[in-house]
Amino acid sequence: MTERFEGTSNYVATEDLKVAVNAAVTLRRPLLVKGEPGTGKTVLAAEVAKAMGAPLIEWNVKSTTKAHQGLYEYDAVARLRDGQLGEERVHDIRNYIKRGKLWEAFTAPELPVLLIDEIDKADIEFPNDLLQELDRMRFDVYETQETIEARERPIVIITSNNEKELPDAFLRRCFFHYIKFPDRETMQAIIDVHFPGIQKMLVKKAMDVFYEIREVPGLKKKPSTSELLDWLKLLLNEDMPLEVLQDRSPHSAIPPLHGALLKNEQDVMLFERLAFMARRQS
Repeated sequence: MTERFEGTSNYVATEDLKVAVNAAVTLRRPLLVKGEPGTGKTVLAAEVAKAMGAPLIEWNVKSTTKAHQGLYEYDAVARLRDGQLGEERVHDIRNYIKRGKLWEAFTAPELPVLLIDEIDKADIEFPNDLLQELDRMRFDVYETQETIEARERPIVIITSNNEKELPDAFLRRCFFHYIKFPDRETMQAIIDVHFPGIQKMLVKKAMDVFYEIREVPGLKKKPSTSELLDWLKLLLNEDMPLEVLQDRSPHSAIPPLHGALLKNEQDVMLFERLAFMARRQS
């Protein structure tokens, strides 16, 4: 397995992000990654796994997710039903134990990358409940009287969209990195990866509009990197002439194919009002 992360052909990693990933791998502490939606937090785990030749195990957290589900779940209802039906499998309780993502990571034949995605969606107790198992790297299965122990401490990447504060005790055990929104130079590198050979002037004009939109006061949701890439793909597909983007300002008109960039009616209405006011003043 490769020991250092240097980015991949599909993922442009800034120097500070490379440092954070490699520090977390060296310390074998969970890497907690925050940043605006669309800055590549979730994709990072897949690219780290690819770069290091490691399997990826994904645990997508929801509002109803409990920490124990990462260990295992015991389906007592199914066992009771099978018992009433006289099923033979009812005599082995292991048939009703469903392994969780932590169990998978602890017992993987190769050192895996474990992604715990959007940890802040779960209730406030979730991170603390997770701490003991992540620290000890083992847990007990009470129904079968066995202990599951990690062969090797997995590489753990945890993402958060900052929907709620995470407990201090949890934060102390993580290596933290905030992915800043890409500057123009980094964004150009990202675009070059996805659209090699794209016309430079088109990219320049599109980025002008994109970054101007992000600066508009009162915008409810700023467009993200992934939305810029979608917009560029549409501009190329529609063979949009450069003149359409030339000298366009979000203060004077709604950009073409704006549905790729503006994702709610409040922001569309904001741009329509700005366009109306600009026309009145001209």
